[in-house]
Amino acid sequence: MFTVTILNKSYSVEKTDEAIHVNNKAVKWDLQWISDRKIHLVHDHKSLEAELISIDKEAKTIQIKLGTTITNVQIKDRFDLLLEQMGMNNSASQALKEIKAPMPGLILDLKIKPGDEVKKGDVILILEAMKMENILKSPGDGVVKAVKVSLNQSVEKNQVLIQF
Repeated sequence: MFTVTILNKSYSVEKTDEAIHVNNKAVKWDLQWISDRKIHLVHDHKSLEAELISIDKEAKTIQIKLGTTITNVQIKDRFDLLLEQMGMNNSASQALKEIKAPMPGLILDLKIKPGDEVKKGDVILILEAMKMENILKSPGDGVVKAVKVSLNQSVEKNQVLIQF
């Protein structure tokens, strides 16, 4: 089972061998693939063409074109729903507080300083571990409050490197 959210309205969807159920009601439609990104649907004697525009796997959203309208669809599987019920969903963890060392190593380069504004995916620092350079990137947006390490400093796994 998973949840699909379209235009701020959520639907419970479950696929079985017999049918697809939306909000516990079996939905019957005729579906024909036109190409690898385009399908033709017939439901309740209504015809509709749908085209996949883009996929964001990290955010679990897709952008589709239904007829002439482009809309975003968010998809949550049972694990996402369980994490949400436990208060451990991604939106709760979006507030960036700190970055910890993923492994022991040596700080080769610092790309930020206190007061810098970083965006998700920006390079924060380079950590050498096991003779390999590892580029650490920001997991979210934030403003650097403190840099807890210096160049050529050895760090341990889970040591706080940057605070936001």
